[in-house]
Amino acid sequence: MAKMLARLEDKERRRRPSDTQLMARARELSDKYLDGEARPTSVRWSAQQGRRWGSCTLVDGSIRISTRVQGMPAWVLDYVLLHELAHLLHAGHGPGFWKLLDRYPRTDRARGFLEGVSFTQDESVATEG
Repeated sequence: MAKMLARLEDKERRRRPSDTQLMARARELSDKYLDGEARPTSVRWSAQQGRRWGSCTLVDGSIRISTRVQGMPAWVLDYVLLHELAHLLHAGHGPGFWKLLDRYPRTDRARGFLEGVSFTQDESVATEG
């Protein structure tokens, strides 16, 4: 029982990394999928994202990831981090931006997951009103 609880605790810790761990993961993802070219100055959780999953500021190289992503599968968090890292290299959502994200094998799956979450949240808001 203790071994199972320790495994669950470790899994939960990986799904809710600290800001320091987010930064380390962003660097790993940049190295693996973006040839190490995207180098953020900071990566942190933010409860101020509204409907966005993440955002970045090109001027200072900072990335903020919505706390709504906490607890989602690691491959979804990786996609959100990569999305913001790619913005450090391409400001808009043009072909060059998507070409970078196509390097991540779970881009389509993660986008579908996030669209499903957004749809569910929109539906629950509509039924509450």
